Amino acid sequence: MSDIRQTVEQYIAVWNETDGDARRALIATLWAEDGRYTDPLADAAGRDGLDALVEAVQGQFPGFVFTLGPVDAHHHLARFTWELGPAGGAAPVAGFDVLALGEDGLVASVAGFLDRVPSA
Repeated sequence: MSDIRQTVEQYIAVWNETDGDARRALIATLWAEDGRYTDPLADAAGRDGLDALVEAVQGQFPGFVFTLGPVDAHHHLARFTWELGPAGGAAPVAGFDVLALGEDGLVASVAGFLDRVPSA
């Protein structure tokens, strides 16, 4: 489980990386070229799609950071909770993701679920 937990930690680091070049480099080492991210509000395909989605979320929630919760994993799958909010403050957004690794060890897909979102 330590390898997949490390992958999950790196995945969360992608969402927190605000330097575009550094974020794209991290995505390239972690994410399959045809990897897919899907949640109720987004569907991103490929490395460029994930990068664009992360940049959009950072623009929507400037200064917020993702905090990783418990990770449960087996085989090539991991499920984990996360929160999004200001560093050290209450998180208005929370959810959980299910991450699947491909045979090459890269992230093949992530299915995201939103448990708490701010009202409009």
